[in-house]
Amino acid sequence: LNQASAQELQVLDGIGPALSERIVEYRTTQRPFRRPAELKRVQGIGPKTVDELRPVVTVSAPDE
Repeated sequence: LNQASAQELQVLDGIGPALSERIVEYRTTQRPFRRPAELKRVQGIGPKTVDELRPVVTVSAPDE
């Protein structure tokens, strides 16, 4: 989540252009993600989407 581009995030089910841009914007203006559950902080992403993405996303330090 902390290294993928907006275009790469769109490969994930349920993540289109608008949501991928919001994910990138959140991690650059707020802070990098520490765990997948923090995706709920992004406007338009709810618990159901987080549950669906949890098995297929990882969180690493942004400089790794």
